[in-house]
Amino acid sequence: MSDRKKIRLSTLLARKSAGKKIVALTAYDYSMARLLDEAGVDLLLVGDSAAMVVHGFENTLPITMETMLDHTAAVSRGSKYAFVVADMPFMSYQASIEQAITNAGRFIKEAGAEAVKIEGGLEMVDTARAIVRAGIPVMAHIGLSFQRIHAQSGAKVQGRKDAGHAYLLESALALQEAGAFSIILELIQADVATEITSKLEIPTIGIGAGSECDGQILVTNDILGLYDKMQPKFVRQYANLGATIIDAAKAFGKDVRGGSYPDESETFSAK
Repeated sequence: MSDRKKIRLSTLLARKSAGKKIVALTAYDYSMARLLDEAGVDLLLVGDSAAMVVHGFENTLPITMETMLDHTAAVSRGSKYAFVVADMPFMSYQASIEQAITNAGRFIKEAGAEAVKIEGGLEMVDTARAIVRAGIPVMAHIGLSFQRIHAQSGAKVQGRKDAGHAYLLESALALQEAGAFSIILELIQADVATEITSKLEIPTIGIGAGSECDGQILVTNDILGLYDKMQPKFVRQYANLGATIIDAAKAFGKDVRGGSYPDESETFSAK
């Protein structure tokens, strides 16, 4: 893929008008970022889902700015072509606009991200606008929000009621007006996501929001079979690396215990 060009903000914006789907996945470390980048993924999201799939928490709320900065820096080093977006963790942007700008700036300056993502609808419009005005691209995120998991009473499909439908559409339009370059639609009724997508000039990226979004994103650990605590309906598993890793570790253990590893070819001796 030597003819590939770096994915930039303008590339993503042009995909919608061209009718070309955007491919996005999560990444949390250098090695995975390098592999996904080589595979041709357009956008790498350093998701706060790292709290769950990397650090073992029950939800995304505990992960800190410092931890997310470390993950983002590693992914940035591993990505040559993909556009890198950093997820701003819970309470890193909600307290004040000044806090939001400062922390968003850290992801760009210290960790090498090209954009940040914030969760929330109408209540986050002023924050999104302020970050954009500071020169930092913002990806918005509406629908299911794990940062608001308690307020939303768990993981429920969004947009099924008229009020929820109206709120999502109004939020999407307002976030676009505020300068967001893209919006993630998570766990939203498919016809509602389709309507939002049709009314926006910026691309939508779906996760559990049907096939009509301008792109799709999933958690990489889910599609690779590396995380089994949650198995959402919308996840398609493309590999079962969890079982492969277990088998490899068992084989290594068998060889060590049986004395066949290391053998002579794997041992250094005096010349």
